[in-house]
Amino acid sequence: QVQLVESGGGLVQPGGSLRLSCAASGFTFGNYAMKWYRQAPGKERELVATISSGGGSRNYADSVKGRFTISRDNAKNTVYLQMNSLKPEDTAVYYCNTKFRFRDYWGQGTQVSVSS
Repeated sequence: QVQLVESGGGLVQPGGSLRLSCAASGFTFGNYAMKWYRQAPGKERELVATISSGGGSRNYADSVKGRFTISRDNAKNTVYLQMNSLKPEDTAVYYCNTKFRFRDYWGQGTQVSVSS
């Protein structure tokens, strides 16, 4: 079955960096686009970044452009989110996502907290 497992979250000061990872299994990873979402307390889940199956196409929410970078290693079945210049408003639970056979799959999420 499809499994997505996020890691790499934590507490960081404003201006700091974190790299999130999402290890995937149960499907042919290199054939599918991957996405990172986030959900802050009391807010709806929002799309942060998308990467195509081969990695050649990437898109970002305006709020993270120039600060976050999505990448993937198809040999390791892993997608990453490098987050730089973090701001308090980046505080959220971050989820990776893929759509496999017309169904959305989600990981359990990893907490990112940005605070001094």
